[in-house]
Amino acid sequence: MMSTSSLVKGLAHALVAASDCTAADEIYLTNQILAQIKQTDFDNQAAVATGDLLELMDQVVAVGLKNYEAHDEATNADMLGANLMNLVLPLPSIVNQQFWQQYKLNPRTATDAFYQQSRRVNYIKTREIARNIEFPYASDYVNLQITINLSKPEKDPKAIAAAQKVKSNSYPVCQLCLENEGYAGRLNYPARANHRVIGLTLGDEPWYFQYSPYAYYNEHAIVFAKEHRPMVVSGANIRRLFEFVTLFPDYFIGSNADLPIVGGSILTHDHFQAGRYLMPMAQAPIETAIEIPGIALHAAGIVKWPMSVIRLQDADYGKLVQASELILTRWQQFDYQSQNIVAYTNDGVRHHTVTPIARMHDGLYEIDLVLRDNNTSVQYPDGIFHPHQDVQHIKQENIGLIEVMGLAILPPRLVSEMAAVKAYLLNTSTEVNPIHQAWADELKAQNHHITANNVDTIINQAIGATFERVLTDAGVFKRTPIGRTAFKAFIASLA
Repeated sequence: MMSTSSLVKGLAHALVAASDCTAADEIYLTNQILAQIKQTDFDNQAAVATGDLLELMDQVVAVGLKNYEAHDEATNADMLGANLMNLVLPLPSIVNQQFWQQYKLNPRTATDAFYQQSRRVNYIKTREIARNIEFPYASDYVNLQITINLSKPEKDPKAIAAAQKVKSNSYPVCQLCLENEGYAGRLNYPARANHRVIGLTLGDEPWYFQYSPYAYYNEHAIVFAKEHRPMVVSGANIRRLFEFVTLFPDYFIGSNADLPIVGGSILTHDHFQAGRYLMPMAQAPIETAIEIPGIALHAAGIVKWPMSVIRLQDADYGKLVQASELILTRWQQFDYQSQNIVAYTNDGVRHHTVTPIARMHDGLYEIDLVLRDNNTSVQYPDGIFHPHQDVQHIKQENIGLIEVMGLAILPPRLVSEMAAVKAYLLNTSTEVNPIHQAWADELKAQNHHITANNVDTIINQAIGATFERVLTDAGVFKRTPIGRTAFKAFIASLA
């Protein structure tokens, strides 16, 4: 077993190798590491430990946790690790200067460098992300993508208990605020010492670009307003989406809906999500061409997708903003009560909005507007256009921006629950979670020759089919004769 001194020297050496630091910085880094982990004894003649940077970080963090405990001081591995990685990160001003210098060469050069930097310092949790379970599902549309999200680690009961004793704090106001950059964290709030953001101007005001620590897809990015204000879907924000893809044509960018049930998990801070990734919905074709009254576009139509999506394309994004505003405004007022589509209830509450997603496609600007309705009913108390009760055993959370586009983010509970379903299908157990019982029985009835070789495929295909149904539930205009008639009525209302 390597000594603490060897581990510290090894981490300092590895930090130099993974950054712009040089060998001349190793003594400084060594002393900073010792200070971070509260280690006073040190043998400068010890051998230099070798190994992977993050593995060395883990071992040094383990030493630090013991030292903090001995001093009766509170910390956690996340905070210590972030502080150690921050030792080789430039100041925010320098990160921004480097980014925009690289941007002059090529936008892709700048984002690649910033992304790799965020990975190297463990801000993007590459090891945790690798734990996710992913597989495709060949739907009636295009291949959907299924992910069982195992990235975020389960909290230790001791950590939960300790966090409850921490005094509440209103700084930073939320996890999307600019003030998170470099924040050390606390027991009940994530460490962000190794966090950097890139300043942008969108819509003549300051916005910021960062990567998501627990990425759901390649280069999963968050773009957020400097001002802490509620999310809103508006013409101004749709214009900001196009301004962003003008800056970064390799990226898509979209906004969650700005209403509960159909919106994302954070509605309190105006933000978008982006990434260099081709989502399933982007691959779905227009199946019904439409015209936008008074606005001549390169293309406009209804997308072949389980949810209700209007796609617009043109070389002039100003016209797309104008058309999107028209669709949003009309949708916010549109009723079709025979299909439970109600814009405003008697209490004056608005129930209609859109989920907009912008990208470049073959040199044209393109936007998908997904129509959303967050009404509830006695039959569907969780949402009329929300996963219905019979599929909530797989997915009951909001269908937000990412899932709208065909990438399922399913809860980690499914790992153990599907293991029990697998044993049940193989007749090695009679126990299955009651919420999956009817579904498991249906799988048995539908598949007469279930073996150890095909059971995983059967379960995965059934999960994929359920996610397709989830998207169908969330669709406002169903893909039925009645639903298509209602969709046509909405298109006609644009005149």
